[in-house]
Amino acid sequence: MSGLRGVRASLGAAAGDLLSSGDGDPLDQRDPDFIRETLPLYRRIVDLYFRPDIRGLEHVPDEGPVLLVGNHSGGLYIADTFAFAYAFTSYFGPDRAFHQLAHDLAVKLPALSVVLRKYGGVPASHEHAKRAFKRGAAVLVYPGGDYETFRPSSHSGSVEFGGRRGFIRLALSEDVPIVPVVAIGGQETALFVTRGQRLAKLLRLDQLTRIKVLPVQLAPPFGVTVLDIPARIPLPSQLTLQALPQINLRERFGPEPDEDEVYDVVTDEMQQALDRLAEERDLPIVGRVWSSPRTTESVTR
Repeated sequence: MSGLRGVRASLGAAAGDLLSSGDGDPLDQRDPDFIRETLPLYRRIVDLYFRPDIRGLEHVPDEGPVLLVGNHSGGLYIADTFAFAYAFTSYFGPDRAFHQLAHDLAVKLPALSVVLRKYGGVPASHEHAKRAFKRGAAVLVYPGGDYETFRPSSHSGSVEFGGRRGFIRLALSEDVPIVPVVAIGGQETALFVTRGQRLAKLLRLDQLTRIKVLPVQLAPPFGVTVLDIPARIPLPSQLTLQALPQINLRERFGPEPDEDEVYDVVTDEMQQALDRLAEERDLPIVGRVWSSPRTTESVTR
């Protein structure tokens, strides 16, 4: 019955989105009632297909603003983002304000992106993040952006922010704590071959679309895709995500933290955690087979 309600709510939202002008505050598109109607269905689908293991949600504050800083995977099909959003909402409830900063392409596709927006996805900008903090929201940011989410599959266990430090300035300017979130498995939902940075620069894509890569992937049903176009079916890779202990930048690094030091420490701690998750994976896509199971935090209270 809950699945049927979720389907009806999704179809209604998609139809309404096609008729909508798209105007208004992106933060206001998050819809706790829609989340209540659809969460059981969406989480069941993601659990069956990607078998996510979500850990460490107890490190996220129960209320108030916080910046979640994640490594990004899976191209445009950001399965780990949806898995984390569903687990986060199950753990804290739909009324805990939560927004994910996403690429413009991900949140502006009529009807197709309505779920992302109703679950809190907004175009990535410091302005949107700051206003979300004023509402007491948790905000998820991916500093690596398209550079990281389209990294080769051979780099699946690597944190690759590309030197981007904007998340540090954002956390300091708004005096909010950071909770790093590491994820593995998303880069196995396709065979990511190359980022295609040189070709993207040659075609001046960054001047037209804010995209700085033109990556090639191998995945069904078309075999070869470029920038996930025309389309692909994500492979059912097992996803593991872990939220790490909270970091208050000024408490840890002093009243005037050095950006380079903060960047190095945060990315190093994330890489160490990601290395541990990578060691648990026995096979690509399948994930853990022979490793001893770990005791993990439940994503429901």
